[in-house]
Amino acid sequence: MNIDELKNTWNQDDSFEETPEISMEQKNKINLPLEKIRGNMRMEFWSTVGIFVFAFGVIALSPGPFKFKFYITILIASMVFVTFFFFSKFFKLYKNMSSPMMKTYDSLKDLLHQFELNKQYYSSFYLSFVPFLVCEIIIVLEFIPRPFPLSNIKIAGILIGSLVIVMPLLFVMGKWWFKKFYGKFIRQIEDLVNELR
Repeated sequence: MNIDELKNTWNQDDSFEETPEISMEQKNKINLPLEKIRGNMRMEFWSTVGIFVFAFGVIALSPGPFKFKFYITILIASMVFVTFFFFSKFFKLYKNMSSPMMKTYDSLKDLLHQFELNKQYYSSFYLSFVPFLVCEIIIVLEFIPRPFPLSNIKIAGILIGSLVIVMPLLFVMGKWWFKKFYGKFIRQIEDLVNELR
């Protein structure tokens, strides 16, 4: 087969044609939940920034031994780094949703796939704070002055008890937060995509 025949075959192949566009009414229906998700993402980003600024401010102004303040500052700075990593993933989704309105069924399916990935990132985001929590509990147990020192058994009990309570709580909280602020809007988009089939 020569080059001209290959070009003709390529041009005649209709399997690469664009998926039919969705109607204006359907675009408007899809845009509402997308706008709600974007708004919630902005709120979450700025509230997270505010929490970190507040945490650094409290550490800077609180009295305490240098080592205690230094260790907590390093931990919070590490948390900022981890948060930045996850927010870069969320920002990518935010940018995709902010691009011109979804025009095809395939682009909506791709968006739903991105939502599913971000749901996994969200759970990972909350669980990634477990090591920081462990370190913070250890630092607090070591540096907070007490009238009577804690025994090794008590320290181990407090640490293990905190983890047994807080780890499932973080996981459940992450799932609840995602469901409340994003899940219902994602379901609306899924319903609209199902209607388009």
